Formats: sequence, structure tokens, C-alpha cells
Amino acid sequence: MFIESLELQNFRNYKTLSLQFDRGTNILFGDNAQGKTNILEAVYLGGTTKSHRGSKDREMIRFGQDEAHIRMQVKREAVSCRIDMHLKKNKSKGIAINGVPIRKASELFGAVNMVFFSPEDLQIIKEGPGERRRFLDLELCQLSKVYLNQLTNYNKILNQRNKLLKDLAFMPDLLPTLEVWDEQLASYGGQLILAREEFVEQLNEISVGIHANLTGEKERLELVYEPNVQREQFSLMLKKNRDKDIRFKLSSVGPHRDDLCVKINGIDIRKYGSQGQQRTAALSLKLSEIYLVKRLIHDTPVLLLDDVLSELDGSRQNYLLQSIRDIQTLITCTGLDDFVSHQFNINRVFRVIDGRVFQNN
Repeated sequence: MFIESLELQNFRNYKTLSLQFDRGTNILFGDNAQGKTNILEAVYLGGTTKSHRGSKDREMIRFGQDEAHIRMQVKREAVSCRIDMHLKKNKSKGIAINGVPIRKASELFGAVNMVFFSPEDLQIIKEGPGERRRFLDLELCQLSKVYLNQLTNYNKILNQRNKLLKDLAFMPDLLPTLEVWDEQLASYGGQLILAREEFVEQLNEISVGIHANLTGEKERLELVYEPNVQREQFSLMLKKNRDKDIRFKLSSVGPHRDDLCVKINGIDIRKYGSQGQQRTAALSLKLSEIYLVKRLIHDTPVLLLDDVLSELDGSRQNYLLQSIRDIQTLITCTGLDDFVSHQFNINRVFRVIDGRVFQNN
């Protein structure tokens, strides 16, 4: 699987842009704040409908314009696929695959699988549970349309339930309807919990070996899924916490409060790990993600590396570069020295200067 080309119109700081990518390693280099990350954001958005930054559609449209366009050509095995995306300021985005409009964003998933790695990902262990849940959800949504549908429905029901909890203060006669939302929340939530359990188990199997290699066999990594509530107990706990939820006007139990525990040699490094241990564990997680996607889709994902090498020491840089030799990779950086020093093969180089891109020989 690889991306053949990308075309942008009025996206971020690009008025127009047309790029042809190599199926190997593509380097986008230049000074900071020139638009390198914007290209990776457009690629990720084109494959997942979401910005890795969490940006809204209107925030990605070029200043002074009302809409933006992304066109991406993807090749999987011998089949090419064209993805067109139309961002609008005050309306939902429009998406078409091979010229045919799709009604649901979920229909796009599977056209291209991506793993995005940014410096912020190195903080995934250090940050709060929300970031680790986001890590789980982003990958599971790419791998499973069923999971995406379940997560979408769960979030809708959760929002409706929370709205009802607030409305009960003024309309107590609505209390009997809470039971209906609880049943649906437990149903979809139970499926999310099961999917996350299985995903973390698979991730654990792969990450142990990767982390051992990164640390010279000195550390053993263990991932432990921490559901806020057990599947079998979800309905019961919703009833048990009902008075509390009404009082605080918020749903207190469910997978929206899950976490992922990361241990090294049995110690929870979220609290007690050094910064070096946390960053190495995060790198192991992202590399494990690549191998897991390979295993599940029987193909290689596209890897997007946003200025990550500058955050790693020499040995970890080398391990990362060795791990991605057979994957199409789009890398942003401020210079090429790291690649030269590691004698890393570069297939295509682009220089980015203030919203303009020049291909280097």
C-alpha cells in the first residue's frame, strides 16, 4: 500500500500544491513553520477524515477562503483509488472515492492505513488517560469499521445521556427515560471494551520484543488495559451510580474513562518512570502499531513521521530507521544530516519553503 500523489487547494498555507511520492522514503525538509506538517496533516486527513492535531475543518481552510480541497491517489496491490475531500467552513466535509460520493465517513476506512508519529506521541505515557484512549481509538477505527461505528454510537448516546442528566434538574419527569439510554450505553460500551481488550493483548505480544531490542534486553515492557468498568458489570454500575450521576450531571462510568497502564519491569512508568523510559516505551508502542497493522491487513501501512528523529538519541534513531525500510514513509525534518550519518536510503527529497515545495535531486 502506498500513496502515489497528493493535490491540495487552499489547505492551510498552500494555495495549490501537487506532489508525486515515491513508494519508498520521502523526505520533506525545511525550516520550522514553513508548512511541512501541513502536508502530513492533509495526507492523514485524506485517509481518516480526521486531523491528527484535532483541528476542525474550518481551521484547515486557507485564510480568506471558504473551502479547501484534498485529492489523494492511493495504490493497494494492483488497484488504484482516488480520494477527494472537500472541506467547507460551515458545512460537513464532502468525500468521494473514485468520483462516487460517500454518505458516511466510515466508508473511507480501509482505503489506506496510516500510522502517524509525532513528537507529541513521545509524551503519550506521560500525559493523561485521554491521550492513551485516543491512541487506542485512532488505530482501532482504522482497522475496524465495526469499531468505528460502535465508538460513534457510544459517543452519541453518552452525549444524550449527559444532556438528560442536566435536564433532569428542570424536568424530573424525564427520569424514566434514563433507563433507555443506560441500556444502549451498556450495549455499545461493552463492545468497545472487548475490542480494546483484544487490541491491547495483540499489541502486548509485539511490543515486548521491540522494547527488549531497544533497551538491550535490560527492560521488559508490559501493557495492561484498565477498563473503568468490566463488561459484565456495566449495566449494574450504571444503576449503582445513577444518583451520583444525576447529582454531578455527568456519566461517571464507562469506556470513556478507560486507561492503558504501561509497566517496565513491573513498575508503572506513568507515575514512576524516567523521561527516557517513557519516551522509549512510547516508541515501542508506535513501532508495535506498524507491525500489528501489517499482520491484520496483510499489507504495509503508510508511515508519517513528523520531526520525530530530532527527539531521539542515535541508537533509537537507528532502530527506527532500520524498522521502516520496507514501508512507504513520509518524513518531515529540518535537515538531512541524520539520514546521511545513518547511511539511510532516501528515494525522494522535497524542500518546503513558505507554502511552496521544490523537489531536490
